[in-house]
Amino acid sequence: MYPCIVENLMVKFEDLGGKYCLGIESSADDFGVGVVDFTGEILANQSDSYIPIEGGIHPREAARHHADVADSVLGQALSKAALKAKELTCIAFSQGPGLGPSLRTGATIARALAAYLEIPLVGVNHSIAHIEIGKLKSGAKDPLTLYVSGGNTLVTAYALGRYRIFGETLDIALGNCLDVFGRKAGLKGKKGLPVGAAIEQLAHNSQHLVTLPYVVKGMDLSLSGLLTAATTVLQNQVCPSKSSCQDTCRLEDVCYSLQEHAFSMVTEVTERALVHTEKKELLLTGGVAANKRLQSMMAFIAKEHDAQFNVVPQQYATDNGAMIAWTGTLAYRYGLVIPIAESMVKRRWRVDKVDVPWIQ
Repeated sequence: MYPCIVENLMVKFEDLGGKYCLGIESSADDFGVGVVDFTGEILANQSDSYIPIEGGIHPREAARHHADVADSVLGQALSKAALKAKELTCIAFSQGPGLGPSLRTGATIARALAAYLEIPLVGVNHSIAHIEIGKLKSGAKDPLTLYVSGGNTLVTAYALGRYRIFGETLDIALGNCLDVFGRKAGLKGKKGLPVGAAIEQLAHNSQHLVTLPYVVKGMDLSLSGLLTAATTVLQNQVCPSKSSCQDTCRLEDVCYSLQEHAFSMVTEVTERALVHTEKKELLLTGGVAANKRLQSMMAFIAKEHDAQFNVVPQQYATDNGAMIAWTGTLAYRYGLVIPIAESMVKRRWRVDKVDVPWIQ
């Protein structure tokens, strides 16, 4: 599928030429292209999302979607940024973690552009990009970060040259937990809202807390049991015997309880990490960062420990090309470029395996 994509893209890059980075994000269901200058100004941030007919993300179908829309999204980004080809200084792409087929599609396009334009290629860790865009847009300098999305849930902070992980999920990510529950509850596409937003909206209409598993193991947490229990209660429409809820459970009650349990778990782990690291800033980033209830819980613990609370703006919470472009500029300025022959994707690339010399 790739040769025809590259051939089409070359037309748009023929007249291209300065100090800008173009970033390509393709780690999961979103194909995004961002253009950022080296001062941190975001000139363009365009994207197109793969929406499965049913169920979750189908990796090969998502990759096919990304290949189909790449030409259009790249064109939109360049038009929005009002740039010509030779103004680009480097090409950055999401090298991992993520879904293999999706990552490889974005990587192939990035390699082709870098080779054609004869400019450096930068591989970006997707998770670090979420942190860096959150820092850029919120003004945070050295925060403890809770990164929560469909594919990742971790608490991290900078120390000794890398982001260190102070807590993480042992199984599924928080965003994935909410998405799977929402699909089983028939919330996909309801009122035009994303699944997570639909759950949040329904949760506002309940104060009945259903007893569900609460699993924190040291500094890590487990969400699969919580998901199974919430789904079982939903299907049976009967609350567990020790619940403070009424005998019959409404969907609103289960949504409220699922949120409260899951968010309390990540809040507990984050608070302990905040005390341990003694950081004076707390950053919430990733797709689930848009949830107002989670924001309020994070703001509360930050205030309790005299830390400044920061949250990534909603337009940069989900996967996007601007975060890849910005992190690409940071890496490029410290010589972190890669030869095309060594630019293989890394499906399980952890943040604590990446040097971040731009942080002093």
